Amino acid sequence: MQARQASATAPAGEFNLPRLKATCSSCSLRELCLPMGLSRDEMDRLENLVLVRRSVKRGEYLFRANDPFDSLYAVRAGFFKTKVLLEDGREQVTGFQMTGELIGLDGIGTERHACDAVALENSEVCVIPFARLEHLSREMEILQRHFHKVMSREIVREHGVMMLLGSMRAEERLAAFLLNLSQRLVARGYSPNAFNLRMTREEIGSYLGLKLETVSRVLSRFQDDSLISVAQKNITIKDPAGLRRVVGRESNPS
Repeated sequence: MQARQASATAPAGEFNLPRLKATCSSCSLRELCLPMGLSRDEMDRLENLVLVRRSVKRGEYLFRANDPFDSLYAVRAGFFKTKVLLEDGREQVTGFQMTGELIGLDGIGTERHACDAVALENSEVCVIPFARLEHLSREMEILQRHFHKVMSREIVREHGVMMLLGSMRAEERLAAFLLNLSQRLVARGYSPNAFNLRMTREEIGSYLGLKLETVSRVLSRFQDDSLISVAQKNITIKDPAGLRRVVGRESNPS
């Protein structure tokens, strides 16, 4: 997205967008990030919404729990995880966000972030000031509808995670997780069947409510059943229909 001149006091890791010679209208992610059917004038106004693009190195925080909320972040490149700290000191992974998705929606209600967002690889985000987004949404009905759809998808995702943790066996949880990653990657033009896991097995287990040993055991079982092949963090889905059957079949009491 094109931007005005960035301040000389911009935080480290933030870049003046004109220098990067990329605008929303030419960005390969526009169909994922922006509503369809925008006029040239509406696109110009949106391109002025984002002032900076920010780089976040692997392991760095985009924001932390209880930080003041002022912006949403569109992932232009890379991969993030969100997490919270439990009362007993353990970390609970609450989500994984990839290219073309928004981070920071957790802060809208209280005006403070409810979780940490950490880069799982060297990443880049477009910073979207929320006050400016609200103002522009009031003037552009199509943008307001798009933002409501984004919020709705987040609610549906949260419900999906609750179902995973509340009613599915370990095999079903992991199969659903792999199928979800596949669907999200193919929407971004990547292979649906071969991908690299940016997160560790421990982080997958935290997200799915499983122990590390259980994640490793189930992945090995899937490989033995020729559903997938595993080479360190590289996953190849060999039998997508088989994984869908794992998710869909009834639980076996034994």
